[in-house]
Amino acid sequence: MSDSQLWDDVDAYFTALLSPEDEALQAARRDSDTEGLPRINVTPNQGKLLQLLARLQGARTVLEIGTLGGYSTIWLARALPADGRLITLEYDAHHADVARRNLAHAGLDRIAEVRVGPALESLPKLADENPPPFDLVFIDADKSNNHHYVEWALRLTRAGSLIVLDNVVRGGRVTDQDSTDPSVRGTRAALELIAAHPRLEGTAIQTVGAKGHDGFALARVVA
Repeated sequence: MSDSQLWDDVDAYFTALLSPEDEALQAARRDSDTEGLPRINVTPNQGKLLQLLARLQGARTVLEIGTLGGYSTIWLARALPADGRLITLEYDAHHADVARRNLAHAGLDRIAEVRVGPALESLPKLADENPPPFDLVFIDADKSNNHHYVEWALRLTRAGSLIVLDNVVRGGRVTDQDSTDPSVRGTRAALELIAAHPRLEGTAIQTVGAKGHDGFALARVVA
């Protein structure tokens, strides 16, 4: 058995036992496939991790940067109370339409709002609204701008908030300080920002599974 097959089998076991998908989550994946969206959404066990993190935070407000078809959005929104609020930012209008349908199908369209446009344009507009600080920020968008997204997350959070940055391993290429890949460079810059910023304490974890060699970073806002 290959390593990748073993990783897939373990993920399948964990998912079936601990994070099975209900009809709304299955429909979200199916609709995303039908509409031609790339298959880059989080796995069910990763979605469950996000949900647990939001619940451990006691989150009432969540900001997501990178919506795709709304699969991770559903997991996160389900962690919020009935009067909670989730804002998710999506660059692609077609992806946003798919996400809105999936959120409505899951009964979460009153909690989760999808905003369309480049995140680095949407974030200043959001800041101008002076929203209450977000309890959790999940960053899963274009990796070249990861450091900018972390900077914005800091502006829109408070002490005690949690920032989750996905896909930080880049298949192991994150260690290449001479890389010219914008995704690697942006991810390294974000990790270096987390390491150096006086308002952040964080760590990063590499994982294997259905998405191959991957990983995520966690950062807590401390001031």
